[in-house]
Amino acid sequence: MTDVDRVGERIERLLGRFSGEDAELAEELVHTLLEFYGAGLARIVEVVGSDRALLDRLAEDDHVRGLLVLHDLHPRSTHERVAEALDKVRPYLGSHAGDVEFVGIDDGVLRLRLRGTCDGCPSSTVTAKYAIERMVREVAPEISDVVVDGVVPEETGPGGRPLLPLVPCPVEVP
Repeated sequence: MTDVDRVGERIERLLGRFSGEDAELAEELVHTLLEFYGAGLARIVEVVGSDRALLDRLAEDDHVRGLLVLHDLHPRSTHERVAEALDKVRPYLGSHAGDVEFVGIDDGVLRLRLRGTCDGCPSSTVTAKYAIERMVREVAPEISDVVVDGVVPEETGPGGRPLLPLVPCPVEVP
């Protein structure tokens, strides 16, 4: 979770403490402040924009990246940032003889497809959740959900523990 996410959650909690007309006024105040700071940030991006290397460095900062995304000012598209994140996770997937394919983004939902031995593997759930999602959420906090085709949910036994897959024994018993 980024600093921007934490602040957003705190604002939501605080707004939830208001009721009736006070709640409407509090929300209007928050939206007005967001517009004000967003306009200032847009002006900064405009001025810095002539120095693309500086703008890229700012966009790499976790806090600044979140603010740029929040105000739709990030210099790279969501698609570009997701593609970069997938490129970073590919070596890990490749070490398991797998890969991930970008399918698309629709209404904030990123759709991916696992390839290679990752496709259909019970451990793909862990791979998708902990490797792919983490990388994507770092660079594209505007993604609301990540759906990975080819992920087989882990089967669980008593007590919710994962079941071990049954495989043929390679040793012949006399």
